[in-house]
Amino acid sequence: MTKFLYKDKPIIGLDISQTSVKVMAVDPKKWLVLGYGSLDLDPARVQTSFENPEDTYLSENITNLLKENVIGQLGSTHAVVGLPTGRTYSRTFTLPASQEKALASAVEIEVEQYISIPIGSLYVDYEIIERTKDIITIVMAAVPRALVDSCLHAAQQAGLEPLLIEPSINAVARVIQATEEGHLSTLIVDIGPASTDIAVLDSGAIRVTGSVGIGGNTFTLDIAKKLDVALENAHQLKVLNGLNMGPRQAKITAALKPNLNRIATEIRRVVRYYNERINDNQKIEQVLVVGGGSNVPGIGEYFTNELVMPARVASPWQKLDFGSLQQPNKQFRPRYISVAGLASVNKENIWR
Repeated sequence: MTKFLYKDKPIIGLDISQTSVKVMAVDPKKWLVLGYGSLDLDPARVQTSFENPEDTYLSENITNLLKENVIGQLGSTHAVVGLPTGRTYSRTFTLPASQEKALASAVEIEVEQYISIPIGSLYVDYEIIERTKDIITIVMAAVPRALVDSCLHAAQQAGLEPLLIEPSINAVARVIQATEEGHLSTLIVDIGPASTDIAVLDSGAIRVTGSVGIGGNTFTLDIAKKLDVALENAHQLKVLNGLNMGPRQAKITAALKPNLNRIATEIRRVVRYYNERINDNQKIEQVLVVGGGSNVPGIGEYFTNELVMPARVASPWQKLDFGSLQQPNKQFRPRYISVAGLASVNKENIWR
């Protein structure tokens, strides 16, 4: 998380992903949504913009979103920008307290050991999140410079002033901490349209992240192929029937299970890293499924059985109040959790 600008003014969340861009303004004291909107994007065109800051596709769509697709009022041009978690790197590691003076070098070694991208092509930030007499615990985040530069340039071209930039999973964690017993050691499974992000939230900090290229759109394609139905019908089967008991349950489950199993495999990898390198004494107390792909009935029960851990779909909307604004359709509401987290950041806690 890198601070780019700080002024004591209202802020809005701007969440940029491979498949969409979303904005939201929230009164964090009341958790009242002041304005929000989203716009679907062409993933191939977004990729071009991610790689080339001069490409205008992303900036043009952010501009269109702000001018034509906002319900309510945003009331600010100051933005906290969320990046696709799968394109960022976050790790937690420990050092003897006696080596704190060499912390910058230790972070550099960690980056070079675990990230395949040259350190010169990354923005790297870190923070000490725990300290004992003998050990310090550090969380480190690294993001490709091209991605950051492209997203910041697009936001600025659309008339916004970025305050802060962070992986979207950090924003999700912020909402969970406030609404879903986030004081517990929590495994977050954020199923977006094209990918699933996984993170362990412990003692108020994201300790480790992972990602796999499977999302809600993947589930729809799986059902369409297995049941030989149109994509629109497959989507309806996914959100209405899902993994619940019914006449088509066996076929739908058979369609979804291979990719659900791949997500479960990545979850186990993340949990194994957490247990082996970070905290072998702390058991994960809850698994929360969020994001647009969480709208598959029975998905919480699937992960409960597969992981042998209590899992459920998070429901932060009991606290997040849309007031008099027209609310998004219930099945689309989960897609706004990350941008709500971006909009509700405590500016006093912005890193450096």
